[in-house]
Amino acid sequence: MDKSFDSNLENQSNLNNQNAQNNQSIQSSQNAPNNQSVLNNQSSQSAQGSQYNFLHQYGHYRHLRVYQVAEAIYDITYYFTQRFLGRGDRTVDQMVQAARSGKQNIAEGNQAAATSSETEIKLTNVAKASLEELLDDYEDYLRVRNLQQWGALHHRYEKMRAYARSDEFMKNYAQSIRHMGDEEIANLCITLIHQAIAMLHKLIATMQKRFVTEGGIKERMYQARTGYRQRQDSRLAELEQMVPLLQQQLAQAQAEAARWQKAYEALKQRTADTRHQHE
Repeated sequence: MDKSFDSNLENQSNLNNQNAQNNQSIQSSQNAPNNQSVLNNQSSQSAQGSQYNFLHQYGHYRHLRVYQVAEAIYDITYYFTQRFLGRGDRTVDQMVQAARSGKQNIAEGNQAAATSSETEIKLTNVAKASLEELLDDYEDYLRVRNLQQWGALHHRYEKMRAYARSDEFMKNYAQSIRHMGDEEIANLCITLIHQAIAMLHKLIATMQKRFVTEGGIKERMYQARTGYRQRQDSRLAELEQMVPLLQQQLAQAQAEAARWQKAYEALKQRTADTRHQHE
């Protein structure tokens, strides 16, 4: 009598456990796409975070080759004017200021790029103009003193150009120029200025192209704001589409809970009836 009752309970419990396991398996398979969707959303949000940055990251001008060359031009020009020009010569201040302007405007233009493409281009053009002015001063120095400007046919021309491009020059120019005469230093600076101007031409062309394709700060701010609102509207639409599905799943869960409640009440009644019969 008791064994039969225990057996019925055990069979019913096994059946309930099996149903629960099946439901859990089904629920896991249903949740798998949802879990993947969560991962995809997190990845998408991470990628979208970069779209909020409408300020370009600049300010690393010291890593620019053209800035390094301009800095070398300034250092060499300062040394040159102090060694070969008289203190009362107005050319000293003009050359030093032109060299400094070339260097400083490259730096300031690079720093201003984060908020103003117009200022970036303007200051970089000023840097180029300053170096062109300095180029005239060095050429004038050689001409009025009957010194030779090394052209393409000069036997030291190609060697000077290669040296000016080398890493060895950037490391040792402060020591090297102490062993050079005024003609050598002037031609070295002329070579460096030509290289810097060529690099600035390319840099300005790149800035202009970026401005045409990406716009200025106001345009980037508008695009960032518009893009953010579009993504929010898209996400809201997705959530609204999920509401009917969630309501359907809730109704199914409620129906399933009612069915299990009914089965539980029936099992309780059968258990009570069985107990009364054996009593």
